Amino acid sequence: MSVPAVDNTVSSGNASVAIPADMSGQMLDLDEDDDLEVFSKDTTITDGSSFNASMQTSPASMINQYKFEEEEEDVGTKDIFVTVDNPESHVTAIETYITYRVMTKTTRSEFDSSEFEVRRRYQDFLWLKGRLEEAHPTLIVHPLPEKFVMKGMVERFNEDFIETRRRALHRFLNRIAEHPIFSSTEDFKIFLTAASEELISHKKQGPGFLSRMGETVKAVAASVRGVRNRPEEFNDMQEYVEAFSQKINSLDKVTQRIIREQREYLEELKECGPTYTLWSNSEQELAEPLKNMADCLDRCYKETDEQVKQLNDQLSPALHEYVLCTETLKAVIRRRDNIQADFEAKTEALATKKADREADSKVLSLAWDSLVGRSPEEVKQQRQQKLKAEIKEMKDDLEKLEDRLEWANNALKSDWTRWNKVMRTDLRSAFVDTAERNVSYYEKCLAIWESFLHSQRTDAEANGKADFS
Repeated sequence: MSVPAVDNTVSSGNASVAIPADMSGQMLDLDEDDDLEVFSKDTTITDGSSFNASMQTSPASMINQYKFEEEEEDVGTKDIFVTVDNPESHVTAIETYITYRVMTKTTRSEFDSSEFEVRRRYQDFLWLKGRLEEAHPTLIVHPLPEKFVMKGMVERFNEDFIETRRRALHRFLNRIAEHPIFSSTEDFKIFLTAASEELISHKKQGPGFLSRMGETVKAVAASVRGVRNRPEEFNDMQEYVEAFSQKINSLDKVTQRIIREQREYLEELKECGPTYTLWSNSEQELAEPLKNMADCLDRCYKETDEQVKQLNDQLSPALHEYVLCTETLKAVIRRRDNIQADFEAKTEALATKKADREADSKVLSLAWDSLVGRSPEEVKQQRQQKLKAEIKEMKDDLEKLEDRLEWANNALKSDWTRWNKVMRTDLRSAFVDTAERNVSYYEKCLAIWESFLHSQRTDAEANGKADFS
């Protein structure tokens, strides 16, 4: 079975659509003590100051004119829009957690209505992800934000953390909604539409703990056996994932370090302005330029604050999201290998069973005959019939496994192509946006300091004319 490759890019240019792909209003989920996840564990600077410099980014900038054709193509093709917003805190005697409003608008005929609104907690998102992976082990499920336990936080939830997590969950659901297979699953439909009590009931219908443990044991056994004849394309895929993982992890760490250093610089910059102001009080001749310096530094501080927030809120989550994606890809490849290992083990078992039938021991038949009082030929025929039935059953199982392996291979190859297209669009968009904001940031800071130089030259010219006169 071949899975169609469909682009699931969330367009940032969906302003003309009823529901844009990137909605604001994110949330944090303190479902339980171990239920806290976030792409970035650093909180952003919470200073509320803002400054809009008079000098705008050059309209002739090539970056400002950059457009993504892939994003524009998706606008008219989406038929399901999901929004995650409006966090609500819930405090009980047992736990403290946050629920999220999940709003859905769709034109799909399989839905009973065109609009739905439900509330979900983080563990519900986790359940959905697990069900999709269970049903489609070699399709790539978009990652959820990683787990991060924040001890002692009951009422005072960090707003920046809430926003980062909300964005991640919103993105997760929209990735599912844009997937040609995941979006049509019953589990996804129930997640979007069912009342809380109905969802709880549906979740209980899943495999039990012992069943999941059995699957885990089988997976471990398969991974220990390994695969002998993995197709070359999957070897290439694994090599790519390993290389990509190293690069994206390195970029993620460097970006986090830059953000930390920028915050330290920001704190130093924040102290400079007041220092110049104090100095101006004791230097009459330099009072005016010192005050201008203080003003410029304060304005640069505000621009730098916005720049750091952009790195923390946009670039860093985009990079870290794909750090998590690499782990998802590795897990998908392992699951594919487990299916092949199972197929190879069954093939070996069938070959062994056939050899047993061919080498049916007459000595054993005679020994058995002496015990039960039947003729050796009768015993042998019964044994042969039993082996024949077992072989037939094993052949049937093997055919099913072969079909499953073929489907798994085709599904992964198709979804791999799809994932690569989405990944490159996502990262390119993040890089271009960062470049555009950097250009804007430096142009604004440049304009601030040029205004200072202009004021000083004007003052110097005025003083020179005064001295000449």
